[in-house]
Amino acid sequence: MAMLSKKNKEALFNPLSKDNPVLVQILGICSALAVTASLEPAIVMGISVICVLAFSNVIISFLRKTIPTNIRIIVQLVVVAALVIIVQQVLIAYNYDVSKQLSVFIGLIITNCILMGRLEAFAMHNSPWPSFLDGIGNGLGYTIVLMIVAFFRELLGSGTLFGFHVIPQWCYDHGYENNGLMILAPMALITVGCIIWVHRSRNKELQEN
Repeated sequence: MAMLSKKNKEALFNPLSKDNPVLVQILGICSALAVTASLEPAIVMGISVICVLAFSNVIISFLRKTIPTNIRIIVQLVVVAALVIIVQQVLIAYNYDVSKQLSVFIGLIITNCILMGRLEAFAMHNSPWPSFLDGIGNGLGYTIVLMIVAFFRELLGSGTLFGFHVIPQWCYDHGYENNGLMILAPMALITVGCIIWVHRSRNKELQEN
């Protein structure tokens, strides 16, 4: 089936590892520093990016033959901005506490280089269905990295996961202490660097000669 062609599968699955936007293309690092102090906001941020990326890819793909070349970036920004506003309002309506935690970072999805990169490199040159799969794949790849970073930062920095204490009290009674450095932004960058190192050590084709 054309919908499950090799090209479409690559568009969906390659960004999960082989062509991950964060680990391979080194995009979207800023939000990895800002929203990964705990798992819940990281997951919500990831879902928001998936929705915006997938649907903006589809819209731009539909419009690609009618957009004048000299204003294509402006059109892409308008589409992304409209979708971000919708996501932001839905989040405020249904999960206000998390929307407060994410603060301005949902709005800054507009400037996320992953979105602009996929719109320019893929959606402008492909039909809507592959563009949709590309958006889902890159959004998932981004979200996976955010979840891994947030897991270690929240667990080691606060001793919790999703706000629930998971490290037993007897550990603290015997001298264990949470590592406060893990919830600071520099440790997010170091954690991402460690994940990139592990990923590239397991994928020899990504290593530079």
